[in-house]
Amino acid sequence: MVAGLLLSASMLASAADIPRTAAPEGAEVYIISPKDGETVTSPFKVQFGLKGMGVAPAGVDVPETGHHHLLIDLKDQPAMNAPLPVSDNIRHFGKGQTETEINLPPGQHTLQLLMGDKGHMPLNPSVESKKITINVK
Repeated sequence: MVAGLLLSASMLASAADIPRTAAPEGAEVYIISPKDGETVTSPFKVQFGLKGMGVAPAGVDVPETGHHHLLIDLKDQPAMNAPLPVSDNIRHFGKGQTETEINLPPGQHTLQLLMGDKGHMPLNPSVESKKITINVK
């Protein structure tokens, strides 16, 4: 194993002690497209919108910025007191991307955006979009 890739139980426990970055007052994130209730064909483009703050890549410490995380088909919100994990349901856009193309199987899906700070921690208070529902044919 490469040194530094394994997290001990004490390191995971201390993740809850990581301070959250304050969100700029009035910051809003939203999904430009697709629209809530829209029927799409995979692959499709998801465009991210943001007001009241800027976008910066992960690891870059610039005040009043963050980067996008796309939550796909999450039933429960991720923990807000720890860095967001990487999974098929929590996609990171740590290079500062403001859109992506995704491929989902046919059926109904939910999409939501959540802003994270330089270390993938949700901002405080969280800056998250309305959850939308789309249909993939």
